Amino acid sequence: MILSHPSRNRPAAGPAGPAAPARRAFVVHGTRLLLGAGCAILVAHPATAAARLDFDELYAKVTVLGLTFSDKVKSLDGQIVTMRGFMAPPLKAEANFFVLTEIPMSICPFCSSDSDWPDNIVVIYLDRAQTFAQANAPIDATGRLEVGSWTDPATGFVSLLRLVGASFSKV
Repeated sequence: MILSHPSRNRPAAGPAGPAAPARRAFVVHGTRLLLGAGCAILVAHPATAAARLDFDELYAKVTVLGLTFSDKVKSLDGQIVTMRGFMAPPLKAEANFFVLTEIPMSICPFCSSDSDWPDNIVVIYLDRAQTFAQANAPIDATGRLEVGSWTDPATGFVSLLRLVGASFSKV
């Protein structure tokens, strides 16, 4: 839909001819708004839905030799996914990451040497540090899936699967 005609309010011609119209694009809730010299065009795009990834879909097999990622995980590497799980008790009240677990945990797995760490975990890296409220309620975490071993240089935490640029919400 054109909101104003592009021939109106044209920039003045310069020594090299007509000035190239400056264009800016904004995307809000799946709708693209192009702003140009004297015109605005709305271009509708379907909302990009995040793929759902469940804990039981993470690995093809778990053996004494290690974990083998499932074909689904491999195909979603670099894509936006949503996972449902529970926030493990964070190391500190404010941080830019937390661990998503398949089952609720009542204690911090880093604070007790005899605590069993679940096999199915995913590290969630947020865009900014947040204060976490401890709750045993399920959450949905959405972010870009990264697959493969990586060591966080700030914390030394090693992860096999991560959601980066993530956000979360209570279910």
